[in-house]
This record gives sequence, structure tokens and C-alpha cells, in this order.
Amino acid sequence: MHVQEWLETVPAVSIYLLVGVVIGLESLGIPLPGEIILVSSALLASQHGDIDPVVLGVCATAGAIIGDSIGYAIGRRGGRPLLAWLGGRFPKHFGEAQIAMAERSFEKWGMWAVFFGRFVALLRIFAGPLAGVLHMPYWKFLIANVFGGILWAGGTTAVVYSVGVVAEAWLKRFSWLGLVFAVLIGLTSMLVLKNRARKAAAQNSTAPSPEPVAVPAAD
Repeated sequence: MHVQEWLETVPAVSIYLLVGVVIGLESLGIPLPGEIILVSSALLASQHGDIDPVVLGVCATAGAIIGDSIGYAIGRRGGRPLLAWLGGRFPKHFGEAQIAMAERSFEKWGMWAVFFGRFVALLRIFAGPLAGVLHMPYWKFLIANVFGGILWAGGTTAVVYSVGVVAEAWLKRFSWLGLVFAVLIGLTSMLVLKNRARKAAAQNSTAPSPEPVAVPAAD
């Protein structure tokens, strides 16, 4: 079953909680499809009035900020052994190559790696724990975490919701235009066929009838 189809069967309160929890766990360092859940929920909110996009955005933002902060605390306490353990459990996401790339990003960009990491799937999982492992000052991490969480979670919700509303209205308008267009095509085709049939009938009526062929009399 598609994610959005499944979400349509869930009450609005459960969707708020689901979005907050999944994004929180993803930000904490567990590879989960947080972005897919958020986009699907925002798109669903644009089609159903039961889901408030503001509440949805707040839950997503809270999950992102809280999850990242917990991930930071775990990383600060767990250190390198934590990354080694995660690499053994999730080798595709926490392998040596992925960790090395994330470390280079943090060493080069610092706070900006946390901020822009929100918009990159791999760094979104790494940001909290790795910032803790590298002992980034918490106040720097918190500023980047809060602003990044607000812009990513709240911005994604607002953009997807707005696009969904516009798209739905456009599709409704398109359906009416398509119906009118189909009717016009049908009427035009009918008139063209009638006109051709009339011309063919007129040509047949004005065409000279063939003269009878004389049959020679028998001797």
C-alpha cells in the first residue's frame, strides 16, 4: 500500500504524532523515511480539511529539533564506539565512507553542516550524533538545529501543502476543460461527417445516370 493511501485511513491526531515521532527518530540517528512521511502528510493535508498544516508543521519541527538534540547527547556520551556500533547495525548508512564524508563536512562547515544537513538525507541522520561525537559546543549546535529544523520541516510542509492546493484546483479546472474539449471535438467530428455525407449525397444525385446499353436483336 502506498504511504499516502495508508495515511488516509489514519486519524489526524495519529498523523501528527506519526510525523513527529518518525522525524524525531530519524534525526536521532535511526534511518527512517522521515521526509517521505512529511511530504505525504502535507500533500494529504492539502486534499483533506481534517489535517491542519500548521499543526503538522509544528509537530514536524518539534520532532526534528528534539530528535537532533537527543542524538547530540547520545553522540557526546557514546563517542566513537557509538559510531562503530551504528556501522555494524546500519552499514549502508553508517559505514566508514559515510562517516568520513560527514566528518569532512562538519570539519569544513561547522554549524552550517548542521543547518544544511537538514536538507540532505544522509547528513540529516548523522547531524545530531556526529556533532556530539565531535564535541561541537552545544549552543552552536542548538542554534543551527533550531533554525535548520524550522526551515526544513516547516518550509517543506508549507511548500508541499501550497503546491498540493494549487495542483488540486488546477486538476479540477483541467477536468472541466477536458470535458468541454472532448464535447467540442465530438460535435466538430459529427458536423464534419454530416457535411461530407451531404456532399456525397448531392454529388450522387447530380451525376448523370448511365445510358442504357442497346442489346442487339437476335436474328
